[in-house]
Amino acid sequence: MDTPQAIPLPSSDFGVEIPFVRHLGFVLTVFADGQSEIHYQPKPEHLNSHSVTHGGAVMTLLDVTMAMAARAGVNGLSVVTIEMKTSFMRPSHGTLTARGRLMHHTATLAFTEATVFDAHDKACAHATGTFKYIKRLPVGSKTVHPLNVSGDL
Repeated sequence: MDTPQAIPLPSSDFGVEIPFVRHLGFVLTVFADGQSEIHYQPKPEHLNSHSVTHGGAVMTLLDVTMAMAARAGVNGLSVVTIEMKTSFMRPSHGTLTARGRLMHHTATLAFTEATVFDAHDKACAHATGTFKYIKRLPVGSKTVHPLNVSGDL
């Protein structure tokens, strides 16, 4: 496969527009050779009732980190999550760093893992995931795309 597209680092530009990721404020710091790293400073609205980062935000961080690791070995392809398994090991406090790696890939699938670390470099959560490589299709107001279908067709 080709080398990955160039993304100047650090960056909040993940090579595609992802509104939820922009909302969370993820910053990509590593994107090369099947490796990825993303920094995340949770905002108060991203916390749960125990004042720690909500598990859904942590899972999103893991998902995006694994997706970027999968993309870090290909050019011009996007990925979609096929499956993901997450284990929470401790509460996620403060600034978080997720590190992901591409463990194996075929022409159509990527097998990845990622771990979220807190500010003290303690592992908080770990995930494995399978991603499908796809060609990005055009989307817009007059285009119906299976991953972007609105109810007002």
